[in-house]
Amino acid sequence: MYAGDELGRGGGGKGGAVRDAGGSIGKREAAFEEEYFHRKNMEQLEELKKHLKDEVKFHEEQIERHKEALRRSLKELDEID
Repeated sequence: MYAGDELGRGGGGKGGAVRDAGGSIGKREAAFEEEYFHRKNMEQLEELKKHLKDEVKFHEEQIERHKEALRRSLKELDEID
């Protein structure tokens, strides 16, 4: 078992004096910290997901514009022949 396996044991990185003290207060603080970072991670993933959806929408719109431009050019080419 590693020192950082249990929340509040002060294993990975410095968490501050309360966390270093261990015990129930340290475990509680570690749990709050873990929850905070989990929530932050979920928020970042949601932001990334929204950004990627917006990017896909933009590129789909660009594809449609290019298809329309291609149709116009092909029509002009047919009219020349």
